[in-house]
Amino acid sequence: MNKLSIVGAGIVGEAAAQIIARDELCRELVLMDVQGEMAKGKALDVWQAAVESGSDTRVHGGGHAELLQGSELVVITAGVPRKPGQSRQDVLATNLPILDGIMADIKHHAPAATVLVVSNPVDVLTYRAWSLSGQGRNKVFGQAGVLDTARMKCFIAEQTGFSARDITALVLGGHGDSMVPLMRYCQIGSVPLSHFLSGEQIEQIVERTRKGGGEILGLKKLGSACDAPGVAIAQMVDAIANGRNRILPAVAILQGEYGRKDIAMGVPCVLAEEGLARVIELPLDTQEQAMFDQSADQVARDIAEMKAL
Repeated sequence: MNKLSIVGAGIVGEAAAQIIARDELCRELVLMDVQGEMAKGKALDVWQAAVESGSDTRVHGGGHAELLQGSELVVITAGVPRKPGQSRQDVLATNLPILDGIMADIKHHAPAATVLVVSNPVDVLTYRAWSLSGQGRNKVFGQAGVLDTARMKCFIAEQTGFSARDITALVLGGHGDSMVPLMRYCQIGSVPLSHFLSGEQIEQIVERTRKGGGEILGLKKLGSACDAPGVAIAQMVDAIANGRNRILPAVAILQGEYGRKDIAMGVPCVLAEEGLARVIELPLDTQEQAMFDQSADQVARDIAEMKAL
């Protein structure tokens, strides 16, 4: 990939930039923020760290939308983070106009760019970004499930004592308390998770996964999660930049999959050079479908609230 831009040089954007630059996932990396001088400083810091790691990725930053010119992929991390006790939906009124402005800049300076939305509430803002872009769902999607899955794998490794390398997990639905961890698809070394943990232990992992971001927020007090979201972003960028055809969970615009249309939901997708190549529709049992529908209904309400603002 020639050029990638991250809009939002906060802690999440900076964490993602460090990995993207170090791993040379693009030739040119831009950190853009309304605080232009801060973005320049962080970009210079990231560039110097990347150079020391042997990377030739050039990193620069600033506050002018013209920096987006020529971007093949734009990652949106801008917006206010949650405070302790807040839900992701609580920051919608503030982050919605921020996203609208960014999408206007992208349409003007990089209209062909693929857009990866990270800002919260990510399901609603992904839907908004797609509706403003005029592009297909392959070009606009969101990051949530990669992070949620990483959290669940972490908790499973902690509970079982097994290597995280052998753990596979999958989370569907909205990015919040209504997310749907599909424990039937979770395995350790190809062995079902239920072979190692009781139903009660698995339910504890499910609840902790749903509240994973809030747990970190409550402990840190002065900041939300940044390192794990940065890694999750970099994984998705890597899949696109290197055309890997990876199956990763992403916030996608559904077109009838899982019985839903005109909504943005976390589902397993194939990420490739063209962006979101396709949505994978898994067979759900009655209980799983009910949980997915409950999550989808919540996202639909959130989208309706967004449209009313």
